[in-house]
Amino acid sequence: MNKARRTAMALAGTAAAFSFIATGCSAGDDGGTGEESAAPEVSTDAFDEAMSTPTKLTFWTWVPDIENQVALFEQAYPEIDVTVENVGQGLEHYQKLRSAIESGEGAPDVAQIEYQYIPSFTLTDSLLDLTPYGAADLGGDYVEWVWNQVAVNDGVWAIPQDTGPMGNLYRTDILKEAGYDEAPATYDEYAEAAKQVKEKTGAYISNLAANEPTQLVALLWQAGLEPFGYDGAETVTIDVNSDGAKDVVQYWQDLAQADLVSTDAGWTDNWFQNIANGNYAGWLVPAWGPIFLQGTAESTSGLWAAAPLPQWDAANPVSGNWGGSSDAVLASTENPIAAYELARWINAEPEPTMMFAQEQFLFPAALSVLEDPAFTDAEVEFFGGQQVNKIFAEISATVNPEFQWLPFMEFAYSSYNETVGVALEKKGDAVGALDDWQQQLVDYATEQGFTVQ
Repeated sequence: MNKARRTAMALAGTAAAFSFIATGCSAGDDGGTGEESAAPEVSTDAFDEAMSTPTKLTFWTWVPDIENQVALFEQAYPEIDVTVENVGQGLEHYQKLRSAIESGEGAPDVAQIEYQYIPSFTLTDSLLDLTPYGAADLGGDYVEWVWNQVAVNDGVWAIPQDTGPMGNLYRTDILKEAGYDEAPATYDEYAEAAKQVKEKTGAYISNLAANEPTQLVALLWQAGLEPFGYDGAETVTIDVNSDGAKDVVQYWQDLAQADLVSTDAGWTDNWFQNIANGNYAGWLVPAWGPIFLQGTAESTSGLWAAAPLPQWDAANPVSGNWGGSSDAVLASTENPIAAYELARWINAEPEPTMMFAQEQFLFPAALSVLEDPAFTDAEVEFFGGQQVNKIFAEISATVNPEFQWLPFMEFAYSSYNETVGVALEKKGDAVGALDDWQQQLVDYATEQGFTVQ
C-alpha cells in the first residue's frame, strides 16, 4: 500500500470516529487553569542532564511511519529510547488513553491529541503545562490560529503537528460541462452553480455529510461564529443555535431540500463510490483532502482542482478548520523534560517537520514549512499540475484565530448526530434541530456541574 493511501486511510479513520466517549468526569476545582503556583522554568543544566541520562519514553500516535521522525530524534539524543505505539485511531485511541489515565497505569509519556479534545484532558489535569519547559517561546513559529488551539487558559498544553484549513476541491470536467471554468467565489454563486451542475450533469455540486459534525462546525467557524467556549475551569459557552448559525444551516438546508446538495453519510462505501464516479462534483474539505483523494480516487487523476471556500463576503476571504492534531505530554510522565523535547523536536525542527509534510503528507502547522518553496511550489499531477500546497497555505492564513471548544466535544458531536445530523439525513428541518442540539448540550453541561454562560 503506498504512502498516500496509508495516510488517506489514517485520516479517514480519525475523521470518522465521532461517537460519544463517556468521560466519567465533571468540572474540577481549577480545571488545569494554571491558577496554582507555576512550576519554575527548566534550567539549561537540568535539560542537559535529562537528555544525557538513559531514559525510556512511550509515544502513542496513529501517524504512519512516524518512527522515521522518532529515529532522527534518537540520533540527536542517543540516550533517549522512544517506543512508538499505535493503539488505534479516533474513538479507540481516546478510550484507551482515558482508561490508562483514570487507572493510573500504562499511560504514555506523549500522546497525539486532536485540537478539539485538548480541553477534555486539561479539565482532568491530565496534561502537563509545557510553559516551564520553554513552549511559550514557540508561539511565533506556528500560524496564529493553530497556536491558539494549544495555548489557552494561561498554559501551553501541546505542540501543534498538523492542521486542516478548509478549501474547495472540485471536478473541473463536471463544472466545465455545467458552464464554469473555475470554482464559484461566493455562496450566492455556489448556490446558482449547484443548480446548473445538477441540471446539466446530474451531479451534486458537493455532499454535506449528515454524520459529519466537524464539517459543519468548520463552516460555522468560517462564518465567524463562536458556538463553543470554555474558560478552563467551570464555565462553558454554548451558542450553537445563534442567528448566524441558523443562517448557515438554512443555506445548506435549502440546497439539500432542493436536491442540489446531497447529505449522504460520509466514510461509507456509497460515499467513496460517489467521490470516485463523479456523483459529487466537489468536496468542501480540509487541507488533508488532496492527499485523501489521491489515495482513494486514483482513477480521477487530472480531473480535480483546488480553490478557497466560497465566501460570504468576497472582499474579506476567511476559512475555518477541520481536523489536525498535536502532541501533548501527559502529566503522569516521570520524564517531563525528555517527553517535552520529543514533542517539540519532531514538530519544530526543520527536518522532521518537512518530512511530515512531504512523506506523511500531513498539512503543516509550522510557518517554516508553510513558507518554504520546497513545500509550496510542488506541482501535483493529480490536480493537473496545480500548486495545491500553496493554495492551502494561503487559505491557512485566513482562518479565524478565535475559536474554542467545549471540554466534552465527544458528547457534542454525538448529540449533533442525533439532532442536526438526523434532520440533514432526512432533508428535514435542520435549522429547528439546532435548538434541540443547543438544549441537549446545555442540559448535559449542567448535569456535569458546569456553569453555562
